[in-house]
Amino acid sequence: MITVFAAQNGRRRGPALALTELEVLATGRTMSMLHDDMARNDAALRSRLAGRRVAIIGAAGSIGSSVLRALLPYEPGALVLFDLNENMLVEVVRELRSSDDLRVPDVFEALPIGLGSLECARYFREQAPFDVVFNLSALKHVRSEKSVYSLIRLLDTNCLFVADLLAGLSAQPPANVFSVSSDKAVNPASLMGASKLAMERVMAVSGLPYSTARFANVAFSEGSLPQGFLRRLQKGQPLSAPNDVVRYFISHEEAGQLCVLAAGLMDGGQTLVPRMDAVQHTQRFDEIARRVLQAHGYEPVECASEDEARSRAASLIAEGRWPCYFAPSDTSGEKPYEEFYDEGGTVDNTRFEAVQVVPPPALSAAEAADVTVFLEYLRTAKHDVSQGIDEYAAVLARVVPGLRHIRTGRTLDEKM
Repeated sequence: MITVFAAQNGRRRGPALALTELEVLATGRTMSMLHDDMARNDAALRSRLAGRRVAIIGAAGSIGSSVLRALLPYEPGALVLFDLNENMLVEVVRELRSSDDLRVPDVFEALPIGLGSLECARYFREQAPFDVVFNLSALKHVRSEKSVYSLIRLLDTNCLFVADLLAGLSAQPPANVFSVSSDKAVNPASLMGASKLAMERVMAVSGLPYSTARFANVAFSEGSLPQGFLRRLQKGQPLSAPNDVVRYFISHEEAGQLCVLAAGLMDGGQTLVPRMDAVQHTQRFDEIARRVLQAHGYEPVECASEDEARSRAASLIAEGRWPCYFAPSDTSGEKPYEEFYDEGGTVDNTRFEAVQVVPPPALSAAEAADVTVFLEYLRTAKHDVSQGIDEYAAVLARVVPGLRHIRTGRTLDEKM
């Protein structure tokens, strides 16, 4: 069980909180919203996953480890994990081997190999075919589009490497390839969000059976702002958050279950999204920050600037209070709220209780050709020094006509 705590003079203040307890501060739920859907579809999932060969790319991240916990009860016959983060992958294996409620298949490998690498392509070419492939690798932060260099990596990971994976798998097609998407893919305001919608279209033209899921924010996941609150508590630093941005939040368990439902039961290009209400299921980041502080025994103190928050940190924390700076969002690519599907689009609400099914995109021949041109551009543009963010954005907008890139000239790297 993961626990986190606020440190004051090297001591804990208040009881340690488990991850599941922290998640409630963002989701408001103590039980998975997908619990009934998983129970109703248990037999169908078991028939599709039991004894099957499964590969998980990006297995060591927050979503990857959650998918593992949701998948293993269905007893796959073989399991291979890929992740470039060797240290985190080692920890995933240790956790699996130390758990008394999870059975690791006899055929099991964990490899420090990344999506898009020669090693990854060679592995799938030389090994026995897989029945289900999960791709959970992604650059998911809007801040990654701040520079052409990180933007290239974002588009490679989210689009080009996915295309290469699908091409490599086509010789021995799996029953399904799942690749994770994002709620930021709908009416995208960021290049990151647009890259995820482009990925969905890359999969649609592949000719392989596939599925995907658009996520809400996974509460306290690696690299998220709520997890950043915990890091600031551990380090005795101020908390900072936008006070005008609302987001949907799901738990790690819900994220894993959503992926397994999509990979196990959808293979016709459908996208699964959680059924969430814009009033009931959204939270502001500053509200979550206040709850985190109160749960750890601290009183939030709002400051007028980042400088004030930093300068008062030591004295306030010593008094059991915590400095915070909350202000309107002013960074590129940020929308005030996210969506799971286009307004007015066709959505199936009949198959699941807490999940909606978005049908695959119906791409015209011209739109499919644009995807091919886009991928070829990604292969060649990285070698052309004349290609900057604007050029990449223009080509991406051809594949994602709905892109309305919000550029303010300010990035998250400039803020606490």
